[in-house]
Amino acid sequence: MTSPREHDARITVIQRELFDERKSKSQRYADLVIGQPGWWALLKYEAIILVCWGMPGALGLLLRSRLYPLLLGSCGRDVVFGTGVVLRHPHKIHIADRVVVDDGCCLDAKGTDNQGIRLGRGVFLGRNTILSCKNGDIVIEDEANIGFNTEIFSASRVRVGRKVLIAAYTYLVGGDHLYDRIDLPVLDQGRTAAGIDVGDHVWLGAHVVVTDGSRVGRDAIIGAGAVVVGEIPEFAIAVGTPARVVRDRRTPTDAGGRPPESAAPESDTSARSPSDKSDGYTL
Repeated sequence: MTSPREHDARITVIQRELFDERKSKSQRYADLVIGQPGWWALLKYEAIILVCWGMPGALGLLLRSRLYPLLLGSCGRDVVFGTGVVLRHPHKIHIADRVVVDDGCCLDAKGTDNQGIRLGRGVFLGRNTILSCKNGDIVIEDEANIGFNTEIFSASRVRVGRKVLIAAYTYLVGGDHLYDRIDLPVLDQGRTAAGIDVGDHVWLGAHVVVTDGSRVGRDAIIGAGAVVVGEIPEFAIAVGTPARVVRDRRTPTDAGGRPPESAAPESDTSARSPSDKSDGYTL
């Protein structure tokens, strides 16, 4: 875990560099978007984005599949980039084979000394998904499927395991604000960053929030609308705010593999099945 003081210092450095009046606008733009010094990196990025960023249809897919890898740290075979995909600090983005990055996604690997974003083989990022590093790292393991309008934020390290299923509008926030002092705005009090780990084969329902420092064990299921604070054991089914375990998946259940209806308290409106029709996690 990064100490609050160290992490606050890093954030301050990033902001100071972005708004340093001693630098030209082009230099500040390069710091924000490119993350590498020199005119060659800037011109290459601008030329590629100009040619194919918003180009529709098969030609756009073809051009992006050929040109975007020239910007990235590494890129495997048969990677699909939709229209309007935003890449920031692309040299710190590493993508394996057969990954799909749908329209409007943002892959932001920004930071001064982080490793950035790594997408494993067969990962699917739904439309408008945001992967945002603030000097942190995001690792998404093989064949994870992330629904549309999901955001994963990392100021430390956020890992999503193999074959994880994340439904739409889910938020993994790998960082938090200090708020102990009342004489300072929260914005000025620094941050903590403990990271998040989501184990293999986990299913997160629609509108789930996973807070900083949380761990979700392998094969767990988190019900739609739940807020995960802390640790969820492996094979658990957890619902509510904060999420609490209602059953172990390894115990016998009703036919169909679902827990009995009585497993969720009637008064808790957030105790819904992750199969809520608004999930939007399928291709």
